[in-house]
Amino acid sequence: MSLEHTELHEDGLPGHESELEPKPQWRPRYPGSERLKNKVAIVTGADSGIGRAVAALFAREGADVVIVYLKETDDAEKTVSIVEEEGRSALALEGDLGDPDFCRYVVDQTIDRFGKIDVLVNNAGEQHPDKDIREITVKQLHRTFQTNIFSMFYLTQAVRPHLKKGAAIVNCTSVTMYKGSGELLDYSATKGAITAFTRSLSENLIGDGIRVNAVAPGPIWTPLNPFGGSSEEKMEHFGENTPIGRPGQPNEVAPSFLFLACEDASYMSGQVLHPNGGVVVGS
Repeated sequence: MSLEHTELHEDGLPGHESELEPKPQWRPRYPGSERLKNKVAIVTGADSGIGRAVAALFAREGADVVIVYLKETDDAEKTVSIVEEEGRSALALEGDLGDPDFCRYVVDQTIDRFGKIDVLVNNAGEQHPDKDIREITVKQLHRTFQTNIFSMFYLTQAVRPHLKKGAAIVNCTSVTMYKGSGELLDYSATKGAITAFTRSLSENLIGDGIRVNAVAPGPIWTPLNPFGGSSEEKMEHFGENTPIGRPGQPNEVAPSFLFLACEDASYMSGQVLHPNGGVVVGS
């Protein structure tokens, strides 16, 4: 199922990782220990960036991975090959997660292929820099919320009947939810909504043994920012204002998703991890 997306965006987002230099680091840094052995994980935005690194790490840890992406087929095919090189199965599905019908399709295809769903990673997102709130169009405002938070509702609604005790949901929020961003007003607002959604969904599902947590990355070197997600001025010094003094790499963020997805985090729900380069924020 492939939907037409080109009319949805006012820029080239999310961008092709295959065209990005230097290439983001997605490769897992250590051997696997079967922490997700025989699990099935849906990872949205898994064609590139953080999503690709999560897919690679999950596969190394024993999971089959459903790779959901918007339109970068070449990147998605690369992620499929990464998962398969780890000895696991991959299924790539192209479409718009802002469409509840597509979300139901993702779940149907996952069940048809693998028979179950153990982990849902809601990672897909988009952002558009605007220094003046008056520059944010109605179309952009609606689209950012549709992609970043509505999609999490839609996909979680579709997945919910298949989640059993021990399942995990991990959402991607952002450091901007905690410290703000003067040029990402709509994006930051969605990330605040994602954090609230995470905490509330945890309260809703924990009684059934389903854990819900989130990860709030700082500036990470992915296609999203250099291909239009940040202004040119910001990109000149991207990540340099963190205490560590550089942007993070996707494979420095993926272990946070793994920890929250596996039994290592069995006593954690409603929480947020902060791989952000040393920025101290309220949790």
